[in-house]
Amino acid sequence: MKKQIMTAFAALLLLPATAQEWKPLFNGKSLSGWTQKNGKAQYKVEDGAIVGYTKMNTPNSFLCTKKQYGDFILEFQFRITDGLNSGVQLRSESVKSYKDGRVHGYQFEIDPSQRAWTGGIYDEARRGWLYPLTKNPKARKAFKNGQWNKARIEAYGNSIRTWVNDIPCANLWDDKTMSGIIALQVHAIDNKADEGKTVAWRDIRICTEDVEKYLTPEDRTPQANCIDNTLSPQEEKAGWKLLWDGKTTNGWRGAKLDAFPDKGWKIEDGVLKVLAADGGESSNGGDIVTTDTYDSFILTVDFKITEGANSGIKYFVDPEANKGEGSAIGCEFQILDDLRHPDAKLGVKGNRKLGSLYDLIPAPEKKPFDINSFNTAMVIVRGKHVEHWLNGVKLLEYERDNQMWNALVAYSKYKNWKNFGNHKRGNILLQDHGNEVWFKNVKIKPLKMKRIDRRPRR
Repeated sequence: MKKQIMTAFAALLLLPATAQEWKPLFNGKSLSGWTQKNGKAQYKVEDGAIVGYTKMNTPNSFLCTKKQYGDFILEFQFRITDGLNSGVQLRSESVKSYKDGRVHGYQFEIDPSQRAWTGGIYDEARRGWLYPLTKNPKARKAFKNGQWNKARIEAYGNSIRTWVNDIPCANLWDDKTMSGIIALQVHAIDNKADEGKTVAWRDIRICTEDVEKYLTPEDRTPQANCIDNTLSPQEEKAGWKLLWDGKTTNGWRGAKLDAFPDKGWKIEDGVLKVLAADGGESSNGGDIVTTDTYDSFILTVDFKITEGANSGIKYFVDPEANKGEGSAIGCEFQILDDLRHPDAKLGVKGNRKLGSLYDLIPAPEKKPFDINSFNTAMVIVRGKHVEHWLNGVKLLEYERDNQMWNALVAYSKYKNWKNFGNHKRGNILLQDHGNEVWFKNVKIKPLKMKRIDRRPRR
């Protein structure tokens, strides 16, 4: 009997694995299973494809599935006329209570423009760009203009990943909407010459069974984590740490205090707020610093400013250097409303404007910034090499602790501070400058620098 059981088990092992079960969302003949919402662009079935025609004087149009989908793998082919913009909605909604039924949610971008963000993820009618291809520049070459292109979308749990022509594009970690409709967008147009142009989709199929089994293995595609004050599994694996947990003051203290300030700062809805005061430098609650110190690292901070506000993110801070009035001393990623704050007109060649190394090196005049939204500052330190980034764009880089650096400091407001910017380690600081400023998603990835063997070779 035992021998028979083992024989049967061995036979089962030889059977082919269950094939991935695909279901068509489009039968190639009609729009059965789909319904149109919002705009009045025309959708037709032509040569086995759904073809959308642009139309003047109508908002974005969406051809939506009648069913909703949560975890799935979606594949389709698409082609678009040059000069247009389109997309495919996923885990999206259309409810009366939200903008009178406006379709909103995640969108697989179709972008034949020179920007070339096809495969990026846009949050339609809600939060805007979640994964522009500035996060993955290599993916900008995946789309082939004027041709049929292949798309793949994997939505599983908090993860949404995209491919164009088998090239990985977006890698998003988010929990805003876990299920919803799929929809084909015909974007609104404002140029009469664009009327009647087309975007087409064909071979639309979906897998909703055993999704986890058929997911593409993780690769090196950069991930965007849009869940506030958390670390995704990929971030944890890569060595990222939360500097602020979104709830408490753990890991922080006043720059000139032993504890966190009892005024001037407020934690509200996962946001760390500097409260408005008199606009003075560190004159209310005062600056706050990390309780730990850091040498080489990647630091990211999401910030939002009110009109006319001034603040900053400092690194290589020595809290003991200044016990008097004013801010603690360290290298500063300047945060500023360049249009309204008088500091923008001070300094040399704009070196006190947003993104600048304050009073030392100016950031470019043109830079990606939205005063009405959270923006992401990033500081990268690899030994003596430092970079400032804003919303995925590098603003400046420099080398410290050398003759040129010391000369630069000598002509700045920091000239009287001994060894400014040359410390091997220091605290991270968020500045109180008397204006309301918001912070969240404060993260750091400590970097290990390779040791150079300076012993003479025999």
